[in-house]
Amino acid sequence: MRFKPNFEVGLGSGQTVAAINLEFVGKVPIKSEPWAFYLGAGPALVIDKVNNVGTSTGGGFNILLGLEHRQGLFTELKVGFADSPSVKFGVGYVFGGSSGGR
Repeated sequence: MRFKPNFEVGLGSGQTVAAINLEFVGKVPIKSEPWAFYLGAGPALVIDKVNNVGTSTGGGFNILLGLEHRQGLFTELKVGFADSPSVKFGVGYVFGGSSGGR
C-alpha cells in the first residue's frame, strides 16, 4: 500500500474542473513483466468553475484501477462519487526515475 497524491485539471465547454486527490493504492505485479496492476481509493477536493455562472468547491471520493510500467508510463480509470466527476480515464508518465519501487 502506498500514498499516491495527485492533481488533475479538466477543461472544456466553458468549464474548468480541478481536483486534488489523496489516494492510497496497492500494486499487483505481473510475473516476469515490467508492468503491474494497481487499485486504490481516496478522498478528493474538487473545484468546479463554470464561466458566467461561478465557482463551487466540494468533496468527493474516487475508486481507481490502473496499469503502470516500471519506467513510468501508466494508464488509469477512476470512478468518482459525491462531487468528483463520475468517470475519468487518463494516460500519464511519472518523471524522476524508475517507478519500480512505487
